Amino acid sequence: MEIKQYQIILVNLDPTLGSEIKKTRPCVVISPNEMNKYLRTIVIAPMTTSSRSYPTRIEIKHDNKIGWVVLDQIRTIDKQRIVKELGRLSKPEIKELKLVLRETYVD
Repeated sequence: MEIKQYQIILVNLDPTLGSEIKKTRPCVVISPNEMNKYLRTIVIAPMTTSSRSYPTRIEIKHDNKIGWVVLDQIRTIDKQRIVKELGRLSKPEIKELKLVLRETYVD
């Protein structure tokens, strides 16, 4: 399976510790394609359906449901954790994600 940036994939996040997001859930691939192609790990941001509006979370529509990409819980995972491919963020969602990433981690 070729992993692409901004793809939505189903990932088994267990085992976790403390306040880390648990379970098998959709996640958005944050790492660039060059990394995804050559490394055995990828950088992801988990998604949740139970969230409130928060500066580090962006609202997206996936599978006809409203969900949030949790950019305050970005983590690196081994590709073995990937269960399957689910879809991709839309262009406006990608734009919003990049904006929030930049505001949170760069500026």
